[in-house]
Amino acid sequence: MQASDVASPGRPAALRTPEPHEPLLDEPTRDLCSAVADGALAPVRLAVVAPGGYGKTAVLRQVARRVEARGGTVAWFGQQDLGTAELILADDAHDADETALAELYERTGDEVTGLVIAARPWPRPPALNKVLSRLRGQVVLRPLDTRRVAALLGRERAGLAELVRAQTLGVPGFVVRLAEALRTEPAAAVRPDATGLPPSVLAEFRPDLDRLPRDLLSLLLAATSGAGLDVNLLAGVLGTDHDGVARAVDAVRACGLLTHDGTPLPLVSQALRVLVPEERRLAVSHRLVRLQLDREGPVLDLVRPLLGSELGGAELAEAFEAAADEAAEDDPALAATLYAAATRAGRSPTALGCRWAEVAARSGDLDTALRLADQVIADPDAEGRAHAAGTAATAFVHRGQNERAREMYRWSATRLSHLNAALIAVRDGGLADAEALLDSAASESAQEPPTLVTGAMSALVRGTVESVTSEPSLALSTLADAAETLGPVGRSLFLPDTPAAVGALVGMQCGELPLAETLLKQAVETEVGGQTARSRHLLLTAWIAMLRGDTDSATRTLATVDGEPTPRDWLLSSGLRAGLARRTSDLGALRTIWADVREAVLRLRVDLFTILPFGELAIAAARLGESERLTHQLGRMRAVLGALGDPPLWSATLHWSGLHAAITADRRDEAAEHAMALSRCADRLGDHTGYHRAIAEAATCWIDILGGAVDAARVESAAGALHDTGLRWDAARLAGQAAIRTTDRAAMVSLLERARALQGGTAAGASRPAPRADPGGLSERERQVAELVVSGLTYRQVGDRLFISAKTVEHHMARMRQRLGATSRADLLDRLREFVTTS
Repeated sequence: MQASDVASPGRPAALRTPEPHEPLLDEPTRDLCSAVADGALAPVRLAVVAPGGYGKTAVLRQVARRVEARGGTVAWFGQQDLGTAELILADDAHDADETALAELYERTGDEVTGLVIAARPWPRPPALNKVLSRLRGQVVLRPLDTRRVAALLGRERAGLAELVRAQTLGVPGFVVRLAEALRTEPAAAVRPDATGLPPSVLAEFRPDLDRLPRDLLSLLLAATSGAGLDVNLLAGVLGTDHDGVARAVDAVRACGLLTHDGTPLPLVSQALRVLVPEERRLAVSHRLVRLQLDREGPVLDLVRPLLGSELGGAELAEAFEAAADEAAEDDPALAATLYAAATRAGRSPTALGCRWAEVAARSGDLDTALRLADQVIADPDAEGRAHAAGTAATAFVHRGQNERAREMYRWSATRLSHLNAALIAVRDGGLADAEALLDSAASESAQEPPTLVTGAMSALVRGTVESVTSEPSLALSTLADAAETLGPVGRSLFLPDTPAAVGALVGMQCGELPLAETLLKQAVETEVGGQTARSRHLLLTAWIAMLRGDTDSATRTLATVDGEPTPRDWLLSSGLRAGLARRTSDLGALRTIWADVREAVLRLRVDLFTILPFGELAIAAARLGESERLTHQLGRMRAVLGALGDPPLWSATLHWSGLHAAITADRRDEAAEHAMALSRCADRLGDHTGYHRAIAEAATCWIDILGGAVDAARVESAAGALHDTGLRWDAARLAGQAAIRTTDRAAMVSLLERARALQGGTAAGASRPAPRADPGGLSERERQVAELVVSGLTYRQVGDRLFISAKTVEHHMARMRQRLGATSRADLLDRLREFVTTS
């Protein structure tokens, strides 16, 4: 693409000649031009050396205008009689012949007449070097910034400045041409947030491509096809030696088409893709791939342009396969696409099936992973059948089909499969099976080398077993060690679960929320387990925020979970959304969530790791009067825990959610049973965790509150202990509900203040400032009620937020209506909206 400078007299203008006011030159360059024109540098000896398109001619014309404006004389070398001009301007000196350069050299010895020479950095004949060596300084030309690009576009198109700057990298010549092309486009044709340019705009540059020599066009095509400045590849494409490549690169770079690192300008890349015939582009890409395969180099970047083409053959199939192997660790979705392309080019699907299934699974496409793995397993001659079985087994775990997973792990019969099967056995309540599988994995270690993966997964299983058989601190320590071990290698693994996720589950159920959060944060940062595990880690992170009562953070984190969740993560997400709806008193959202899950949840298998979401859904079901929908699942959950000996760490979580479900459904006897069970869990753990003692004491307080016996001091103490474990929302709710139900006015005030302090994140009982009257004549409490009612909450939802009854909210509304002189409820709401908006 011939990126010419702004045209000088006597030369065809490839670019529109800018008017003097146009901001092609930055302030330092304009100041230099002024100094030259004013004689401050006399006799001036300056070089303006820059690639095409950077505005060399604009500099010369600016100097000429300034000199002529003060009455001086200027002559253009080779185009005018130089005569007695006080300043000679020589443009495009790189194109001058030997005779012209010899004359310029003589002019450099003239100490009276000024001389400014503009040239590209290439070609640089020796005679031009001699001329430039006699000059005293060089003007540095810079790309245009966004402000100057906007000025060139004009007021109507200034909003496209960022787009134009990104496409041209600020090269002035391209900015001017692109601005001209955009002026002819309808305003709606190009959006400021567009990633590319319309073909009609790019067509402006077709003549430039047509004028490029064939070797320079091939070089640009190779650069846009991933070759960069690889001299060996470019030499093969151009059919030349290294010196020939260097000359071609210098020529293209001198035109302003390549950046210093060999990357074409985005505008140039787009023009090549749109304007050069596809067969020409594919021929260059194919040639690059063949050269790279011959020298056994990486081919991923070179193969990308060939995706979607109709080309085939063994050579291209080999290239797609090699590129897929390269992409597998960092981009499993791309790797899966490349393996598919390899099969379309002629590679046997079974030969790729094992690797293809794994990357498909890691990218979240479990159906494709299972289909491919099944093809490999069914072929007795296929390679990697055991590995394919392990991939299928792990995919079944993510689908919630643990029995099928264990069957596949047993058939795979590798050490890692034994460890994964042991983890599933514990989750399903088979502690003896898990220990037997651990023994089998240990015996396999003699035949298989010890790796970080097997070491980490062995620790994961041990930590899970310890969470059932020992105190929580021991399990957490083991799981944290497993997470640290897996960190360096976990990014490219497809796992049934990660140490970070299991450690977070254990941490949440024993009050170690900071450690749980740290494990998850590290796992997200190091991308352990790939995309499938990332979703799980983010969901668990959001769950921790929800437990703390930070529903805003939980909602934001939930929104960052990408893609379609696996069935297991869908359950976790559904429980999380239900928990958020409950904590924000959003009954409408709760009904919507329950409508989405009420049928599907019956088809999901429960296990040890699904206690949290099933427990939260049980509370939602109780709130909506549909507890019987989960009777079978909760019975199965109790059976799993019973088979494991009712481990207090896990059992307490089920009883805690069961307590709240029973309270919600007003089943007091059932609630009392859960409270007693929580006390037994705390007794079994003894001094190993204060968390279980805190929730047991809180449960006892709940039962007393339901019976009308409110001991304010005991409730405040229990709520403070809950807050200290991280259950801040539960702590505030306990104090608030006690305040609503007590008949002691002083106790009510104390508990309400305590609830507000706990809700605000402080365990101290410092009271809030006394209610104050605001400018609208409303008290602090009335203002709070007004804001929540205007936001659309019902009286009951407002009461839940403020720890007051719905009846009290109604009384506040009646008083505000009277005080504000509202004639109707609609009038009152209009006045409150105005107040809330302006306050």
